[in-house]
Amino acid sequence: MILLGVDPHKSTHTATALHSATNQPIDSVRIDAALAGYRRLLAWGRQWPRRRWVIENARGLGRHLAQWLLARGEEVLDVPSTATARVRQLSRGGGRKNDRIDAAAAATIAATQGDACPVDAEDHTTALALLDERRTNLTQTRVRAVNQLHTLLRDLLPGGAPAQLSARAAAALLRTVRPAGPAEHARKQLARDLVADIRRLDEQLAANAQLLGQAVAEAGSTLMGTAGIGPVMAARLIARTGRVGRFPTPAAFASYCGTAPIEIASAGKARHRLSRSGDRQLNAVLHTIAVIQIRMPRTTGRAYYDRKIAEGKTPKEAKRCLKRRLTDHIWRVMTSDERHRTPTGSGGHSGATLPSSATGSTPTAGSSDKSLPEPASGDPTPAPP
Repeated sequence: MILLGVDPHKSTHTATALHSATNQPIDSVRIDAALAGYRRLLAWGRQWPRRRWVIENARGLGRHLAQWLLARGEEVLDVPSTATARVRQLSRGGGRKNDRIDAAAAATIAATQGDACPVDAEDHTTALALLDERRTNLTQTRVRAVNQLHTLLRDLLPGGAPAQLSARAAAALLRTVRPAGPAEHARKQLARDLVADIRRLDEQLAANAQLLGQAVAEAGSTLMGTAGIGPVMAARLIARTGRVGRFPTPAAFASYCGTAPIEIASAGKARHRLSRSGDRQLNAVLHTIAVIQIRMPRTTGRAYYDRKIAEGKTPKEAKRCLKRRLTDHIWRVMTSDERHRTPTGSGGHSGATLPSSATGSTPTAGSSDKSLPEPASGDPTPAPP
């Protein structure tokens, strides 16, 4: 097996061929980051029938090259730049660093250290991530526009405007303003421009929500069958999680989301504290879903929350328990969706191997607080009437 390590840069890429058994470099090539260079690199790599591409930072500067190679049937691994830096420090010494050494270090990681991981082709999760990022940017822009509008209205109206301000309400307030002097005329004109910006952003956010809903439906997701999860929440869960099959158990997914408590044990005493690690955006989505379910009567989440309150837990502790159970439920739903979406080959085996625990939703004996109980109808969180 020949490992083709690649050190990508914005304008050039350098590749080094390394024998996986002897860990010795064989050949090296440098190309321009252009389509002609990609073709030259692929032709250079095809001289070795048994090959594997190892790209440093394949989810960053090397993303385009990695996806281009995947589209042409090549096997691609990703190596974090921190791992190649560690290899250079341990094996080279003397502070030497160049693109050929970096490319060889990436291949060395794949051969000996085990820090390389396969790169997946872009799919619906990538599209949802792009749409979700666009929504975040639009939301932040709208918040800035509303804050600027509040500042102007505070100088145009006694007491300013109400905290909850829409474009229609702001326009109605501006119609009552009779500016006196050039400064107030300028403020009113700027406020009108901001109102127009907010209306445009509202339209873009509505269109974005529609696109997110369509993308979630096309992905075959059933997350919106859970109370408290709409198209925006479902899209963010899928986008931030990616391929859920990479989490073998719901506990691993909970650790990734930051909803699993951290055990602190010493001298025979054990306690658990709140985790501040994990994907905080996923954690925020789960927090929002938990809050919505608590506010909705006759949901399984609300019943679970009330039961924890009755056991003597504080509202914050009961909410954290609910978030932990919601994490397990969402993992099961996404795992089931991924299994149904994965095509089955002629031999009856799916393209992705999923853990056996994903086939059922019955909690184990050691997970009393880790999964939502399923009602008899099979709907994990029935919507209120």
